[in-house]
Amino acid sequence: MPSDLTESQTVQIAYVTETYPPEINGVALTAARAVAHLRAAGHRVLVVRPRQAGEALCDDENEWRSHGGPIPMYPELRYGLARRGALRRRWRELKPALVHAATPGPLALAALSAARAEGIATSADFRTNFHAYSRHYRLGWLEPVVLAWLRRLHALADCSFVPTAALARDLQAAGFVRLAVSGRGVDATRFDPARRDEALRASWGAAPADPVLLHVGRLAAEKNVALALRCWERLRQERPALRLVVVGDGPQRAQLEQRHPQARFVGLRTGDELAHHYASADAFAFPSLTDTFGNVTLEALASGLAYAGFDAAAAAVHVIDGDNGRLAPPGDEAGFEQALQAALDEAAPDSRLRRRARESALAADWSAVLQRFEQRLCAVAERRAFDRVGDAALA
Repeated sequence: MPSDLTESQTVQIAYVTETYPPEINGVALTAARAVAHLRAAGHRVLVVRPRQAGEALCDDENEWRSHGGPIPMYPELRYGLARRGALRRRWRELKPALVHAATPGPLALAALSAARAEGIATSADFRTNFHAYSRHYRLGWLEPVVLAWLRRLHALADCSFVPTAALARDLQAAGFVRLAVSGRGVDATRFDPARRDEALRASWGAAPADPVLLHVGRLAAEKNVALALRCWERLRQERPALRLVVVGDGPQRAQLEQRHPQARFVGLRTGDELAHHYASADAFAFPSLTDTFGNVTLEALASGLAYAGFDAAAAAVHVIDGDNGRLAPPGDEAGFEQALQAALDEAAPDSRLRRRARESALAADWSAVLQRFEQRLCAVAERRAFDRVGDAALA
């Protein structure tokens, strides 16, 4: 379809992402959810992403898989590669109203640059604090280099979406421009306390009355998982029945399992199986300080868990200390342990804290979040189409 918007606001969108199912991570799953919503709303969406290991080539009206390679330090994930000239030709053929970059890799940079050269509207998501990751791999000197790369990429976007107002302020202070806050949602039908499974708890070695602490996420240095495990080891000296279940995988898993043999590491879990793991626990520990949002926070709240984390990212938006969870100042490790202890004190299945956690998550429905995102994408495309009409009138 032509790049000008129709009266029904149907938009042709090129959605560029360097992670997408069958990869399993929060960004991939959120991208797939956004694409599904846009298509269900009537928009024509071409997904542009790197071909994953073992996948066939694909180039049709729904998906184009580019060349790519493994990401350093994240070999299970891939970056995409495409020439700017090839993308310009692709955009001339497709005539998208908008090119949206969901991730900040070389494929996104080429796609946004080609779109700007063709006068096409552009937008991007800021989803991951890659610049902050470097300090966790003894590469702190790279942080300003990575930040400059991210600033360069987002400067090509007519609008960059960030998940929280706090992150928007931080990025503005770092020189990023044209930012808009677009939150995240949760599927509160899937993540529901009603999915509690006593047989699953028994497989963890937990009796019906034993408290179970849960952590869900990538097991990597930048996620600060070791802090949660250290706190659990100390707390279980006073609470010998306290169990810890760790859902996820990553480069630190073997090391953490060796250091904490009494913890239960169960690997990756997705879909309904993941939801059963959430609902079968009692409290949730989230020690990350590098997440821009952290979908697991809303999943834990929706599952009615006693939440403990830092007052940052999603928790800063959705958790009120003492009402629906327990928070510590960012970076305060002693405060995190105190928050975790307080959450465990209120982790009984019928506690007010856990009821309020569930109630607060119900207000973060995905449908409303995605409708706002869709409207903002259409507005970005409409502004560029309006500017083109104005430029033509002045020519």
